[in-house]
Amino acid sequence: MKDHQEIAALTLESLFSNSPAMNRCLALAKQAAKCDLPILLQGETGTGKTLLAQAIHNSSTRQNGNFASFNASAMSDTLLESQLFGHEKGAFTGATSQMRGKFEVAHDGTLFFDEIADMSAIAQAKILRAVEYGEYERLGGERTRHADVRIISATNQPLRKLAGMGQFRNDLYHRLNGLTLVIPSLRDRQEDLSGLIANELKKCAEGFVKNITSIHPDAFSKLLNYSWPGNLRELHRVIQAVVLFTEDEVIYQENIILDDELMDETEAYDPPELKSTVGQTKASINLTVPDKNDLSLESAILQHIEKVYFMTERNKRKTAKILGVSRSTLDRKLNSMDTDSDLL
Repeated sequence: MKDHQEIAALTLESLFSNSPAMNRCLALAKQAAKCDLPILLQGETGTGKTLLAQAIHNSSTRQNGNFASFNASAMSDTLLESQLFGHEKGAFTGATSQMRGKFEVAHDGTLFFDEIADMSAIAQAKILRAVEYGEYERLGGERTRHADVRIISATNQPLRKLAGMGQFRNDLYHRLNGLTLVIPSLRDRQEDLSGLIANELKKCAEGFVKNITSIHPDAFSKLLNYSWPGNLRELHRVIQAVVLFTEDEVIYQENIILDDELMDETEAYDPPELKSTVGQTKASINLTVPDKNDLSLESAILQHIEKVYFMTERNKRKTAKILGVSRSTLDRKLNSMDTDSDLL
């Protein structure tokens, strides 16, 4: 995965693939970037729909305009109008100043609707006019405004089928679907997998300042033979964890813990009983929980270790195996959390 600066600078010319399916998608994207045709990106979660949307914008004639992104599933209907169309000062309680909406921000640029299939029926009706005619009013305002935006939408659901079943507005579907680009899953891009793994390993090693020189063939085969249901997002997460917890210069097979193995390790535990046990165990060992407002990497690591440690009922062997770390590393991390050593 890429950081925000890399994504903002991404173009279609910078995307390479050895996969015929992915290359077909990129070829169509390059043609679509030359015009203002609305694009619908379809693909499983984690396949890189946001990356492709940004690359299309950066490769289009609108590249000097803004790329505004809106997550259709993360916004309530009451806030949707304000976020998309903006509001005037005093439009509602708490509106202490004027605010521009996504349509206004994306004028002469691109507006990206992520997870469009999750948008409510009310929200779909509210954006139809703006999508079709580029007209809208700020919340609390009377002036009709105009926005010249290029619409790119993304979904991991069969939007055409949903429209046919009446679960998504048919008229809005046709307005959004000038061209559908299907992004293949990672399991359908086997030709790209080895390169993607190597690139992630290199970037994560540099990011964590780790001196990792190689990966054992058995470890590499394990990554190549995995189905990657979470696609690029899961690949990034797994490689990040591998690099983070690897203490040697070589990555070995035992350093890699995949989601299937994690489920195998925890399936014997009963979630309802665990919930009660976890609460009691926390109190009994007097663990100092990391500040949930602390967004540092170290805090995230400690919170994850804490969760797995309680999930295994303080079984260090199982905890270390699930995390893919040595016992000494686990002990060091637990000690850093101010845990009562007599109860470890």
